Amino acid sequence: MKHGKRKIFLHPGDFVFAEPGTHVHTVLGSCIAICLWHPQLQIGGMCHFVLPKRPARESAPVELDGRYGDEAMEMFDMALRLHQTDYSQYSAKIFGGANMFGKKANSKEDLIGEKNAAAAMQYLMGRKAEISVVHVGEEGHRRIVMDVESGNVWVKHNLEGNPISMKSQSGRV
Repeated sequence: MKHGKRKIFLHPGDFVFAEPGTHVHTVLGSCIAICLWHPQLQIGGMCHFVLPKRPARESAPVELDGRYGDEAMEMFDMALRLHQTDYSQYSAKIFGGANMFGKKANSKEDLIGEKNAAAAMQYLMGRKAEISVVHVGEEGHRRIVMDVESGNVWVKHNLEGNPISMKSQSGRV
């Protein structure tokens, strides 16, 4: 992977939509990163959400909050409208959704990674996006890097203290 001119690190709740020459990095546990890439225009973006939706006890949003998957998808909706494109023109990839409690998982809160992954699939399928890669579940954390120019996403997945493996997720997997 050649180095991008611009490097962006996403924290939970962050969102970016960028041009070629940009590398977008993040680290995921039970959170989800959705990567969208337009092969002809070589533009794309990534979100890093924590929960599928804003808890009902929170007041109505004044502005969109990328910590919530449904609101992160609204940010993608706005970016696609701005670029006069449609989800069907993009390749979508989903990463994260790990069980961060290991084999001890036994409560609803322990399944947040599964809920996040299911929500991401639902949001993208509802928008008719082509989902080319899904790398979710299991345990441990993932570090990912998206090259906006090529659409490739590199994954380092640390499983329960095992050595980290590196894979390129180009969509041709």
